[in-house]
Amino acid sequence: MSKLLKITFLAHAIVAFVCGAPLLLAPGRFLGLFNWAPIDPVLARILGAALLGLAWSSLRGYQQASFEKVALLVETEAVFCTAAVVGMLRQMAGARWPFIIWLILAVLIIFAILWLINGVRKRT
Repeated sequence: MSKLLKITFLAHAIVAFVCGAPLLLAPGRFLGLFNWAPIDPVLARILGAALLGLAWSSLRGYQQASFEKVALLVETEAVFCTAAVVGMLRQMAGARWPFIIWLILAVLIIFAILWLINGVRKRT
């Protein structure tokens, strides 16, 4: 497995855990730090659980030695990040958004690009 893929797995595991754990455990307090309102605690906790699941799969991917063992994970991460970017761009069109939204979009774009590069690079 390439060094870039290993780094991508590790970075994604860390970012997903750092964002997912507080969303699952204390969504109101966590999102309140960013003046995010209104907060739907049920959806925020579900997103937190999903991010923790992705963090776990990224950690497991990091531990593998061959691309063949992580190909499905790379595809899943690429689909998730790319779909999230498309959804956010659709929602953000024509409106002003706070800095945190742009930061989330930037992180998702970076990860989408990294997952796509890792997936395409190995298949060629």
